[in-house]
Amino acid sequence: MIISMGADHAGFAHKEALKAMLIEEGHDVRDVGTHSLDRVDYPDMGVAAARLVSDGTAQFGVVVCGSGIGISIAANKVRGIRCANCTSVEMATLARQHNDCNMIAIGERLSSLHLAKDMVHAFLTTEFEGGRHTDRVAKIHSLGDME
Repeated sequence: MIISMGADHAGFAHKEALKAMLIEEGHDVRDVGTHSLDRVDYPDMGVAAARLVSDGTAQFGVVVCGSGIGISIAANKVRGIRCANCTSVEMATLARQHNDCNMIAIGERLSSLHLAKDMVHAFLTTEFEGGRHTDRVAKIHSLGDME
């Protein structure tokens, strides 16, 4: 599976550890940065990772900042992206099952590395349930056409 990844300086350590885990599991990771602890702006990294998912280069995306909030908001500005900021394995699972999310955001300051790894694993191995959720996801897509 091809997975895009991005983080700001506050999410750099988790991104690097998650990237190593995903590569070890055999995934092809497209890391859009940051590549150091030097300060960068989370919207740049969130959008860059989201564009790889939106254009079909990557099947899923993983983004990390201090809280997960800002980078998820930025990623969700890209058409076709449904990025859930998760703080539990249950949230990561439900993001896939019910919302067909294609990106997960994690807050390094709020989630231990162990929890972050568990959330990413749950996110990537959970299938969308479809059914009653299909029409709801379609409504989310149509919201992008609102003014």
